[in-house]
Amino acid sequence: MTSIFTEKHFINRELSWIAFNERVLYQAGRDDLPILERLKFSAIFSSNLEEFYMIRVAGLKQQIASSVRKKDLSGLTPSQQLVEISDKIQELNTNHCKILNQIIKHLSTEGIRILDISGCDEAQIESAMSFFHSDIKPAVTVLTIPSDRELPWLPGGQLNVILKVKPLNEESAFADKDGLSYVIIPLLSAIPRFIPLTNTVNERILIPQEQIILANAQELLPDFEILSGGYFKLTRDADVDIQDDEAADLLATVEQAVRSRRRRSPIRLEVSDDLDYEIVDWLHESLELTELDTFRISSLIGANEAMSICFCIGFDHLKIPDWPPQPALGLADSTDIFATLQERDILLSHPYESFQPVVDLINKAADDPCVLAIKQTLYRTSGDSPIIRALERAAESGKQVTVVVELKARFDEQQNIKWARRLEDAGCFVVYGVAKYKIHSKALLIVRKEAGRLRQYVHLATGNYHDKTAKIYADLGLMTSNKDIAVDVSAFFNLVTGLSEPVRWKKIAVAPITLKSRLIELIDREIMLAEKGESGTIIAKMNSLQDRQMIEALYSASQAGVKIKLNIRGICCLKPGLKGVSENIKVISIVDRFLEHARIFCFGNGGRSEYYLSSADWMTRNLDKRLEILFPVEGQWQQTRLKAMLDIYFKDKQTAWKLNSDGTWTLPAGKGVRAQKELYDEVSKSLANRKVQKIVPFQSPGKE
Repeated sequence: MTSIFTEKHFINRELSWIAFNERVLYQAGRDDLPILERLKFSAIFSSNLEEFYMIRVAGLKQQIASSVRKKDLSGLTPSQQLVEISDKIQELNTNHCKILNQIIKHLSTEGIRILDISGCDEAQIESAMSFFHSDIKPAVTVLTIPSDRELPWLPGGQLNVILKVKPLNEESAFADKDGLSYVIIPLLSAIPRFIPLTNTVNERILIPQEQIILANAQELLPDFEILSGGYFKLTRDADVDIQDDEAADLLATVEQAVRSRRRRSPIRLEVSDDLDYEIVDWLHESLELTELDTFRISSLIGANEAMSICFCIGFDHLKIPDWPPQPALGLADSTDIFATLQERDILLSHPYESFQPVVDLINKAADDPCVLAIKQTLYRTSGDSPIIRALERAAESGKQVTVVVELKARFDEQQNIKWARRLEDAGCFVVYGVAKYKIHSKALLIVRKEAGRLRQYVHLATGNYHDKTAKIYADLGLMTSNKDIAVDVSAFFNLVTGLSEPVRWKKIAVAPITLKSRLIELIDREIMLAEKGESGTIIAKMNSLQDRQMIEALYSASQAGVKIKLNIRGICCLKPGLKGVSENIKVISIVDRFLEHARIFCFGNGGRSEYYLSSADWMTRNLDKRLEILFPVEGQWQQTRLKAMLDIYFKDKQTAWKLNSDGTWTLPAGKGVRAQKELYDEVSKSLANRKVQKIVPFQSPGKE
């Protein structure tokens, strides 16, 4: 069946993501934010962009190499997308350099000075030279290459000093026919990028490692005349496809894929803006890159590494005020988590509320002699995870522990391999996933024997079991002993471990089996209500909206008169406000101190609203290529809280960008509600005002 919606109704996915990173960059440029907070957003912008090239641009280049000319939803071929991406990134890089230079200048007035060595005084130069001789010179590698030879292999993500030199000895084997050579000196990853010359609570003087190396290059090259020099950094393709359905040993296959990633093709070249054009041409030829792939940087290359400066001790006046996680509202009167869950469900909102109750639940289950079994999915977790330690302890005490470790979690593969081996050594039954599908769901099941019978306790969430990111990612979790949900989650684990085939779920929906069809059914129900003259409403919060079928379902709902409000942090391929198509759709995006990560879906149901949480965004990869869970939140207090949260987001007047019908984003220029601050204050206020055994639900701010 031919769709009535055409290319003009969709926004290109890659350009939509770039627009999101532009909103991140806006935060770095805000004069009203503390300067170290601005530096943090600058580093995030840089880190985001690097990963975008490693995965998304790499994927487009792979398509072009395979002669793929298929157009995306918006009608662009891979080649056309690359051109538009390069043009937009050139513009953003120019803006980023300007902002970063302003930040560095401002920091210098506050006691944090990131110096060019040419601006150092004698004492600072002496300190830098001393560090060079003691820590850099003994370990540094100097690669000398005649200009008529190819560049040796260099790792991606590594900043390098590069020099054009002329051997003093005309017979040197390192010179080409014109007597020229190039020298590459990779920075040392074992020492800091920013070398402290002074380090006190009131003053921090830092000098980039590359500046020290370049200033001392002549000492490293006594037999050469240095003609010019600068810096460059490569980004390599990291979009490795792991064919796990054909792998006899998935763990070994993933390890091999991680190793192969290091040697994949270069896809981006960043160079210092004053680097000799002859050097750049040589790099282009050696790396098989073009001007389209090359970006001249007039500030720090690899600004993501400046994140370390944001956490320097002292200088609290240059940072945003701390919002320490509060105790969980739903557990304010709880002395026994299992007894509490027998009475009611617990809704957790991180990082406004502490992640500790999740850790405590797993710890209690590990140590409780009544607990017989623990089953859990792990997609990403922290480097020193208390959850891993609890699972190890549970297995060592004789409990049956099943852990589903997703080895293919991008860039966390090595970490997850390490966890998998540790858990196996402790006696856990480790499942590495399901062929062809990533397991992205966040689920915990605890089986406990109580009064001669078994009871199951469940935790489901929108975010990872990661105690560190839970402090900066805005996520939601549900703890429950609901029998129907517990039966479903038990069946989900049986499905993942291969014990059973898909079942008829009572409460949850699971991708790629039923989740998308369930969402479509819920949207269709709102359409039917609207067509009968009743109120049809959909409110959805997610990270990304890209799947064509879901977008077309929302367009159809809008055409039927359903009122739709979408809060989408990142990619949005839907165009709101199109006449006759999406006039009833409003789209906002919150970018603030916490990374918005929760997925919340509310369907009006004729005044009997239903609320769902999920690990899945409305992207094809989540709905068709991953194992994800959609689960209901049915308690009245929990639903009231979710409603208030959604209300707060759509009343935001400070950080909620609005998506226009032409694909551009605008930020409201007014004062008023700031959603994340409102959510944090509500938790604090509810805790402060609560009465014994009475939990005060959220109140949404004033009417629109």
